[in-house]
Amino acid sequence: MNNLFVKTGDTVMLLTGDEQYRGKTGKVLAVSPKEGKVIVEGLNVVKKHVKPRKAGDPSGIIETESAIYASKVMVVCPKCGKPTRVAHKVYEDGKKDRMCKKCGETF
Repeated sequence: MNNLFVKTGDTVMLLTGDEQYRGKTGKVLAVSPKEGKVIVEGLNVVKKHVKPRKAGDPSGIIETESAIYASKVMVVCPKCGKPTRVAHKVYEDGKKDRMCKKCGETF
């Protein structure tokens, strides 16, 4: 899976999972196209046991976001505020834009 519909900085809604996270929105922090996963701010929070590697590093049990499959999230349109699929608009000069399937606004 090389092409993803999600880009870093997009606002996404989680479609699946337990009641704690389902339906919540967050900003995409990182995208991994090779694995087909995304890391979303505030979603899928896990606890990690960390040793300090050098002076000043945090140690102990820290909470961090874990990766989620990109197919389990849906992009939220910045204009209409609804979760939507991403459409692509190709102009005459060959330039491509992403747009909302519901309201037609470009991202």
